[in-house]
Amino acid sequence: MSDVPAGPLPREQRVAAIRDAIESALQPQSLDVQDESHLHAGHAGARDGRGHFRVTVVSTVFEGLASLARHRAVYAAVGRLMETDIHALSIDARTPGESADAG
Repeated sequence: MSDVPAGPLPREQRVAAIRDAIESALQPQSLDVQDESHLHAGHAGARDGRGHFRVTVVSTVFEGLASLARHRAVYAAVGRLMETDIHALSIDARTPGESADAG
């Protein structure tokens, strides 16, 4: 993620940066990124300016991976954004078959 700036992005660019990073690394069939920072206003961990996000991602990359490995793949995808822009990341990572079962 060498194209990610050293400091935090403007708030309005964070969802797009997270989306771009996950799409590039995991080629998802579907991806939803929600900024839930407003739900955590005043939270001690949010004082540094980083945000709270919820990610739902469906990808064949997750085939055969346990939940922890899937989460690690998402964290690896967002990379340095965890240090600059993301304080908390809620992850729902599924395979296409699991996504169809949940519907």
